[in-house]
Amino acid sequence: MPRLIPEQPTFTTESEQAVWERLRDGLGDDDVLITNLRLTDETKDHEVDIVVLMPDIGIVALEVKGGSVWWDDGWRIKRRGREAVIHPVDQARDGKYALRAYVERDERWGSRTRVAWAHAVVTPYSEFDADFALTDLPRWSLHDTKDQEHLVGRLRQNAQKMTHGQRVATADDVDAIVDILTGRLPTSYDIRAEADERAGVADRLTLEQATILQVTRLLHRVEVRGGAGSGKTVLALQQAKELTRGGQDRKPQRAAVLCYSIGLAEHLKREVATWHHRHRPAFVGTFHDFGRQWGATDGDRQDSEFWEERLPAEMAELAAALPDNHKYDAVIVDEAQDFADSWWTPVLRALRDEEEGGLFVYSDENQRIFARFGRPPVALVPLVLDHNLRNTKQIHESFGPLAPSRMYSRGGEGPTVRFIDVGDDDPLDVADDEVDRLLDAGWDPQHVALLTTGHRHPIQVERTDFHDQEGYWRTYWDDDVFYGHVLGCKGLERRAVVLCLNEDGSRDRARERLYVGMSRATDELVVVGEPETVRRVGGPDVARRLGV
Repeated sequence: MPRLIPEQPTFTTESEQAVWERLRDGLGDDDVLITNLRLTDETKDHEVDIVVLMPDIGIVALEVKGGSVWWDDGWRIKRRGREAVIHPVDQARDGKYALRAYVERDERWGSRTRVAWAHAVVTPYSEFDADFALTDLPRWSLHDTKDQEHLVGRLRQNAQKMTHGQRVATADDVDAIVDILTGRLPTSYDIRAEADERAGVADRLTLEQATILQVTRLLHRVEVRGGAGSGKTVLALQQAKELTRGGQDRKPQRAAVLCYSIGLAEHLKREVATWHHRHRPAFVGTFHDFGRQWGATDGDRQDSEFWEERLPAEMAELAAALPDNHKYDAVIVDEAQDFADSWWTPVLRALRDEEEGGLFVYSDENQRIFARFGRPPVALVPLVLDHNLRNTKQIHESFGPLAPSRMYSRGGEGPTVRFIDVGDDDPLDVADDEVDRLLDAGWDPQHVALLTTGHRHPIQVERTDFHDQEGYWRTYWDDDVFYGHVLGCKGLERRAVVLCLNEDGSRDRARERLYVGMSRATDELVVVGEPETVRRVGGPDVARRLGV
């Protein structure tokens, strides 16, 4: 039996099936039978009923016409009781040349010279005289109902008579032609495609959620509360844009967007830089940068007294002395739970109207991972975001017990969250192996992050030593795996995250650090550590959801 492609074809007519079965039963083991081959080129769509490939004999493209077929100044057939004009020879010949051109253009054909291709018309139920012939169809290329018993032998002769001086296809040639005509260049599952689709859905949902800002149009002091993935940062930026450009009976306002972390500030700046210049707020950056624009001093990032006392006191004096045209109509604070009590004084003094100026605060109390505590000393109207738009359902469910309140997942389906028990191995070594696994699975390096909860990864230390802090955070947008610590990654995300629990969880705010770390992945999350650490820090619900 020949090689059949496909093995069990579906036929549109009984005549095609009858011819195929006769060839299937009569061809040799080295021959190939391809059925219902469709090809599109620059001229038109072609459909070849059957292609017969016989090594060292030839290749024949068949056009099969069932029912009553006859010649009367052109080829004719009866369809549904009505006579119709057909062009079987043109179909067979055009299909043959289209297949030949397609094969020879393919790089898999390589440097092979041209092989002979033949064509034929088969009419399994119509009869023609032995001396019937046309200028473009010799009788030996027309195989009628009387010829069916010897169809295989006739096709071999058909192929040999139509070589036209070209070489005959060898077994290797036939294998190459079959690979080109029916094989497909290998493709694979692309994990990035699904992530792109989920990101598109999340972006659309976040923009839909931005309608909440319409509720705040007549409010000037608002706190938007929401868990990880609820789109707070996107809303904060959208609000800054709307305040700056004005419209809808509202004058353009001089607005500032603040946050604590350098990484989030860099993200905000990059987003704002893509906007029309008339929509960009007057200031975007960290709390410290906010003061430095007025001349505030620099200090050691490890000096808590500088951050909690000296810097905010200095900034408060500088803000109070600002001329009115250097102050702001509104200040927007993202990840506001990071702000200390003392920081709010200079923020409010930077407003043109300290009592009535706009203050819009975006916060998640369960991401309060620093020892300092602070609340704005003014009344704020609370608005709550209770939908997770960014994380897959699997990731959302894994950290759900750590969220500030009951949240509902609107993210798409994704890979199962995996927990890797490090056993006696170094957690960082195991985490490095998981990064390699993610890259092997198809994630681009710029979509992968390794985050630690304890001491920093050696690559993070190396990059921080090479750059200053701001330079290190700019590497977050490089085309490479990012190595960071959960303390600096609030408000940021990557598609695939390996969270390395390389501390025992006994330090303060360990639960909050676990929550931040697990929620940084939008699509795939791997948690690496000791089961006891998960149980101690996350509690039984998180442990159960991680399969610990």
